[in-house]
Amino acid sequence: MTHTNFTLFHPAVFVLLGIPGLEAYHVWLSIPFGLMYITAVLGNSILIAVIITERNLHEPMYFFLCMLAITDILLSTTTVPKALAIFWLHAHDIAFDACLTQVFFVHMMFVGESAILLAMAFDRFVAICIPLHYKTMLTWPVVGRIAVAIVTRSFCIIFPVIFLLHRLPFCQTNIIPHSYCEHIGVARLACADITINIWYGFSVPIVMVILDLILITVSYSLILRAVFHLPSQDARHKALSTCGSHLCVILMFYVPSFFTLLTHRFGRNIPRHVHILLANLYVVVPPMLNPIVYGVKTKQIRDGVVHRFFDIMAWCSASSLG
Repeated sequence: MTHTNFTLFHPAVFVLLGIPGLEAYHVWLSIPFGLMYITAVLGNSILIAVIITERNLHEPMYFFLCMLAITDILLSTTTVPKALAIFWLHAHDIAFDACLTQVFFVHMMFVGESAILLAMAFDRFVAICIPLHYKTMLTWPVVGRIAVAIVTRSFCIIFPVIFLLHRLPFCQTNIIPHSYCEHIGVARLACADITINIWYGFSVPIVMVILDLILITVSYSLILRAVFHLPSQDARHKALSTCGSHLCVILMFYVPSFFTLLTHRFGRNIPRHVHILLANLYVVVPPMLNPIVYGVKTKQIRDGVVHRFFDIMAWCSASSLG
């Protein structure tokens, strides 16, 4: 690993430091991060498997939930294994193209997850506020077009970030004081004006995510108004329990993400290692908690997990007897 200055237009590698200031605790930090990553991947994989195999879960709401689980796996897998390699193996080097790939997926998953949460809010709005039109409005072709729109929008918003980074000359240092590559952190290493990077990287994705959040808030305001006008208390309870898990996931996504972004942008008095620790927690804690929340709060998923578990146990028993 080299920490030298150089005069290349693009460096062959960047050097990720991990969490500066907490180097002595890297091995200890890797234990909870590793356990959370394993939990996130296993939990979301089980969620996807249950949704695919249980026919009663073949509905638009669970299709969007499956998309959310895939997004969570990609977000964690893009960042955590490299961080663990730094903590355990001191594998600090990352190739230039690999770094840009990491930037692309980290930011695309962030924008994509926000759009998926908006699609889920729209699904609940139609199901509760205009239930008679649910099957005609959210047909599978419509759901497919929404999914394509989510992926296309996320790609189109984030791809210019990669172009903006690729055009920059890097002639000072290749050391990134972070455990993974993110847009502004990489741009600040350039020996050129990065005003466009700052304005685009901070403004465009955040404006889109804030727009998503506003539309989600409007959707749930209308949903709550409709719920409290339902004549039956049982119907109100069922509608609220259906939306409860979604609201928990929304809070787990937006609160830490905006806190991380705002402290990174404006919290100049907050130590750097706190910024980086929060950024690492953001990419692993919500992906770990999302399947747990849906498993606990959603009866259909809970029943599906139990059904799959007993199927596996029965298969194991039959195999051992055979």
